[in-house]
Amino acid sequence: MLTSLSIRDLAVVSALDLDLRPGFTVLTGETGAGKSILLTALGLALGDRADSGLVRPGAERGEVSLCFDLGDAPSARNWLIDNELAEADEDTCVIRRTIGTDGRSRAFINGRPATLPNLQALGRHLVEIHGQHAHLNLLQAGEQRALLDRHAGSRELASELKRIFERWKEVSERIDRLQQDASSRNARQELLQYQVNELEQLGIAGLDYRALSDEHELLANLGRVSEIGYAQLKLLYEDEQYSVNGLLAQSTHAVGELAQLSKDFAEILELLESARIQVKEAAMALRHHLDALDPDPARLAALEQRLAEVHQLGRKHQVRPEELPAHLETLRTELRSLATGEERLEHLLAERSELLSAYDAVARSLSEKRRAAAEGLETDISRLIHELGMPHGRFAVAFETDTESAPTPHGRDRIEFLVSANPGLPPRPLSRVASGGELSRISLAIEVASIAQKTTPTLIYDEVDTGIGGGVAEMVGTKLRSLGINRQVLCVTHLPQIAALGHQHLLVEKHAQDGVTQSTVRPLSMDERTGEIARMLGGLRITEQTLAHAREMLALAH
Repeated sequence: MLTSLSIRDLAVVSALDLDLRPGFTVLTGETGAGKSILLTALGLALGDRADSGLVRPGAERGEVSLCFDLGDAPSARNWLIDNELAEADEDTCVIRRTIGTDGRSRAFINGRPATLPNLQALGRHLVEIHGQHAHLNLLQAGEQRALLDRHAGSRELASELKRIFERWKEVSERIDRLQQDASSRNARQELLQYQVNELEQLGIAGLDYRALSDEHELLANLGRVSEIGYAQLKLLYEDEQYSVNGLLAQSTHAVGELAQLSKDFAEILELLESARIQVKEAAMALRHHLDALDPDPARLAALEQRLAEVHQLGRKHQVRPEELPAHLETLRTELRSLATGEERLEHLLAERSELLSAYDAVARSLSEKRRAAAEGLETDISRLIHELGMPHGRFAVAFETDTESAPTPHGRDRIEFLVSANPGLPPRPLSRVASGGELSRISLAIEVASIAQKTTPTLIYDEVDTGIGGGVAEMVGTKLRSLGINRQVLCVTHLPQIAALGHQHLLVEKHAQDGVTQSTVRPLSMDERTGEIARMLGGLRITEQTLAHAREMLALAH
């Protein structure tokens, strides 16, 4: 539960430190005293959007701190442990949020930096806030369905159904995209298959364009190669008088004589002998290659035809000839991908069928739980609205299931809350029958009826008394007090009948100091509560009779 609330420099609050207790706590005060700022501060600490305009004029930043006892919030404790924001033996949780005049805000959970989604996720385990117009949510079909699921204890089943639906929708959208692309995919597949077949038939997969081009170059210039080759062979070795080999032999012989006269010439002699050997080897290799040359007009013609085909294919596919093998592999890859697309479509169709079967099974189970819970909810809420000043009221849940309809995130059930406020009249939709006060009472009746399913330890109601008064207000206060037996309940109210039933009473007051307005909150003693209840009863002039009435209300409440 919420044990303390601290506010610094937020709107009309300069400094506020408020300790809170279990049970039913009421907050009262004159209109405009600043009661709403408490709920605003709570909302900010629990992840609402920050507004720099909330920072008190003259201050650099506003700050809100909340402290919770986790003894009655096991789900919040588990969330903190799972997110590494608390140790297993920690019994308290402190949330702090600061807002600067520049609009920037920072959040902390147990002293560790936190994001707004963190605050919002944790807040759902700790506090449930019902604003002034929360009862209007009852007019929405989604809210009515959610309330029934909560009462039925089927929220996990509803979440599972939504998860299946979202996957079914995703798969269906992918199927639609694949089917829409089917015609263009088929045309592309036919073109690719033709291109692959053409390239494969011409042996492009094993094409070595560089080797093919080199061989053609050699055969096309065979005469020139022979002419130059034999001329160089003669120059290197075969000219007996002027060949390189003959000249080296002469030089080797002369230097050999020098080497016999001085060892300084020995190294030069070795270099000359080595050069002569290499010239001889080069000449032998050259002769070998020249002797192997064999003019082959047929081979040359075949090479020219092959190169012509390759160049034509390169132009056709808009790639260089040497890139054709890689291009063929690219076409093969795309063709396989298109074939895989067809397989993927078949796989997705099978998966969608399985998901639809799973969806139908969960939807049936959910419908069964909802129908079973609807009967009990009708009985409980009808009884409670009788107690809340609608003695002839009757609450009903209209339930319709269309098993042939398309899947939706919430199932195939159409759920609508109906009410009859007067005897003899059939139940009709809330939006057509219920007044604001009746909606408030029905909303409260649902809260009381579903309290056993709630795990949130702190419930906050902002002016739940909208549209009611008199004895009905006292009944509403009694129900809020009963909620406070097992939960911490805070209620902002303008009705003395409700205020008198609180276990604790907090007064919100507004003061002007040095021309600056400030709001404060303080707990009231029993005597002070008498005065506040009398103010709420009597207005400007408080008589002894008004005070006596206030004392009587407090005495009866306690």
